[in-house]
Formats: sequence, C-alpha cells, structure tokens
Amino acid sequence: MQKFILAAMLMLPVLSSQAADTESILVSDQQRQMLGIESEKLKKIDVAWGVAHPATVQVPNDQLRVVSTAVSGLVERLEVAEGAEVKKGDVLAVIMSPKLLEMQRDYLYALTALDLASTAVKRDENLDKEGVISKRGYHETRSEHIRAKTSADQMRQLLEHSGMDEKDLENLIKREQLSSDLEIRAPLDGVILEQMAVPGQRLEALDPIYRVGHLSPLWLEIHAPIDDVSSIRQGTKILVEKFDISGKIITIGRMVHGEDQGVMIRAEVTDNAELLRPGQFVQVSLAVTADGQSYRVPRSALIRQHGNSWVFVKHPQGFIATQVSVITEESSYLIIGGPFKGGEEIAVSGTSALKAIWLEAGE
Repeated sequence: MQKFILAAMLMLPVLSSQAADTESILVSDQQRQMLGIESEKLKKIDVAWGVAHPATVQVPNDQLRVVSTAVSGLVERLEVAEGAEVKKGDVLAVIMSPKLLEMQRDYLYALTALDLASTAVKRDENLDKEGVISKRGYHETRSEHIRAKTSADQMRQLLEHSGMDEKDLENLIKREQLSSDLEIRAPLDGVILEQMAVPGQRLEALDPIYRVGHLSPLWLEIHAPIDDVSSIRQGTKILVEKFDISGKIITIGRMVHGEDQGVMIRAEVTDNAELLRPGQFVQVSLAVTADGQSYRVPRSALIRQHGNSWVFVKHPQGFIATQVSVITEESSYLIIGGPFKGGEEIAVSGTSALKAIWLEAGE
C-alpha cells in the first residue's frame, strides 16, 4: 500500500511558479483523500500565547487565616477536617480551658465592683449637691467608679479576644454560670487547608489549630527567566494550560532568584478558579500582542526547508508552497505571519507527503 501511495505521489505534476518563494503542486480531490491531506481556513488573531512557564497556585494573603486559640487549654473536639468548606462563624473546634474560667470569674467580679462603684457615685453625687460631702470625697468616689469601669471593660475585651461573642457574654452576665468550653469559630468563608492540632492535644495561647483560605480569586506565582521579564507588563493576560483558565498579571518581582536567575511574577485568576487547588503546579502562558496580520496554525501545518518555514496554501488545482515567518510558539500551535489576506485554506495534515512531492520536483 505504501509503495502504491509513493508511486501516486511521484506521478503528481508540480508547476514551478515565477516567484522564488512559491511552487504549485497539482493535486486532485481523489489524490488528496488518498494521501490524507486535510485543510483548514486561516484565521487572524489579536492575541497569541507565548512559551509556557511553570507556576504554583497560591491563596492571596488577605484571604488566608491561621485559626488559633487565644487561651491555653485542651482540644476537646474538632468539628471539621482538611478539605471541609466552612462559613464565617461556624464552630471549628472546642477547647476546654481552665484559664477561660478564671477570666470569666474575674469579669463577674469586675462587674460586681462596678455595680458597687456606680451606687456609691450616685449616692455621693446627691450628697455633693446637698453640700454634705466634701469635694475631695466625691472626686475619690468618682475615681473609684472610673477604675471599676475600666477594669470591667478590660475583662470584657479579654473575653472577646479569647473567642467569646456578644451572645456568650450576655448569657454569662445573665446566668452567672461559668463554662470552660471555648468555641473556636471560622473567621471567613472558605476551605480548611490544613489541620494543625488533634483531639486531646494540649495547646498554649496562640497555638495554631487550622489554616483556612478563601479560594476565589487565586494567585499564580509564575517563575520566569530574567531575560523574559523586560517584555512583561502588569495587566498582561495569562492562560493556564489544560484548564482554559485566564487571568492577568498583577505584580512583577524585583528579586532575582540566585539558583537559576529567575523572577517571580504574580497573576490573579477569578473565573473558574475552583478548578485549581492551592499548591498545585501548572503551566502558564503569557499573552503576546499580535499585529493583526498573525495567524494561529497547528504545528503539523508547518514544514521547514533550508532554514525557512513553509505552509501549503490550497488553490483550486492543488496547493502552493508559501514561505512564512514564525512569530511565536504555543504548546500545540504556531503563530505565523505571511503574505495572506485571511480566509485562505492551508494543509494541516498530509504535509509530509506534499513536502516529498515538492522536493522531488525540485531535484
């Protein structure tokens, strides 16, 4: 079968054109089918995608939280695990803390002292109006009231910082019932990225329990050679290969990595960001602005001969070998420029057979 096809190829007539960079090959429809030659229309493009660079998916800093306990205690239970989606305010863990009991007790004592000081200042205020009490005695009572209020406010703030919310504090005041259980709540909507404690573990104040992140938008930390950085600008579009996710560059690093002389470029992606995962390695292509006379073609459409690049442009009787220039390369396509008007058809398969016929005719 291969010998038959080769013989058919050699029988195809080739007409040399007067132009030095083109040659015509006459191919019938039957011969095209036999040689597996298929063609596609050329389409102009406005944006091309350059060589892919390695990148790592990261959570933006302002969307990342480390959840910790504000007071020492024992991890009584964990309500969620790595990978769980959470809403702001959801209970993530419960810590049993004797320290919390002390703080609640001190707060109730401070409220009692404030109540007594408030009663005393009202009494002395009336006595001062009647001229019964000295000014010094009245001012001392007022100072004691201010100290009591400041102390109560401080105790309340400490409990708030420890994790007790407004409702918890109101219940404590109303019922005067102490509890050693501290509920640790989610600070934002997001996903548990890492669990950093286990039930039964003893924790000190500020020890981490979870790492939580909001996963839209996401960052891509792109590692680019320093020689490419001069042509990159903020706002340049990027494309995550294999995911068809686009974004834009938001920062260009000023620090050169000593190991390989690379620079970190940060891009942001919003649409379809849920398809990516923090820590994932991806390949990212940067947009290259086209001049309006550029065309995207499959790699199979291009042949190389004597250091030049060629495509076969379809015409009614066959194909014309036409010299082109390669502007840039994408993962599966090439961006070319040439003497085209747009809308021409070029061979995208069977080009090896056409090249063999073309070279045979030139011998």
